[in-house]
Amino acid sequence: MEERLQKYLAEKGIASRRKCEEYILQGLVKVNGTIVTQLGTKIDPTKDKITFKDQELTNQKEKKIYILLNKPIGYVTTVKDQFDRDTVLDLVKIKNVRLVPVGRLDMYTSGAILLTNDGEFVYQVTHPKHEIEKTYTVTIKGDVTLKEIEELKNGVMIDGKLTKKAKVKILKKEEEKKTTRLEITIHEGRNRQVRKMCEAIGKPVLALHRSKIGNIHVKDLKIGTWRYLTKEEVKELTCK
Repeated sequence: MEERLQKYLAEKGIASRRKCEEYILQGLVKVNGTIVTQLGTKIDPTKDKITFKDQELTNQKEKKIYILLNKPIGYVTTVKDQFDRDTVLDLVKIKNVRLVPVGRLDMYTSGAILLTNDGEFVYQVTHPKHEIEKTYTVTIKGDVTLKEIEELKNGVMIDGKLTKKAKVKILKKEEEKKTTRLEITIHEGRNRQVRKMCEAIGKPVLALHRSKIGNIHVKDLKIGTWRYLTKEEVKELTCK
């Protein structure tokens, strides 16, 4: 039975479907020894030989794995880092399984990050249309006014575009330290979004931690440790 090449690559855990499309356009995929760069290409996995970066992909079904990691500060969210920095995959090592991060957390943000070998799962969780909420605990410098809270809730301009509505509440004010702790929940995935939102109201971020993805939290996971998602959690994230 034929299927689109990018869908097949995603099912093999190479990356999300969108990222696999980029790999095809870059000429990194071959079908029966020939480089294919057309996104409409269809293949028959039972007959065709598919290679990615000259590595043949087997048609044997791989067990799908879904992991929740409580990422420490100092680790980058990538499979391999060009500057040889520590990556999240240095913390999660499973033999003979190709894991990829689901979305990103910057190097100086801790907290919840998902990893998987299921490209379709990556697509489901990261695509904006599914609007999966991500909740952050943010420590900012200075006090914050109710007007500024409303600005964060209703949208602020970052990178030339208004952010979508967010949930924002004050958790704690430290008058002696002159800091405020907020909880911010967003369902977009823009680059360094929470940091930029706070900077847009003139409040530099001192610490940032992602506490939840959807309803899945890391409060019972020590920093640097991980666990498998339950079947119920996987279903919850992919049935939005």
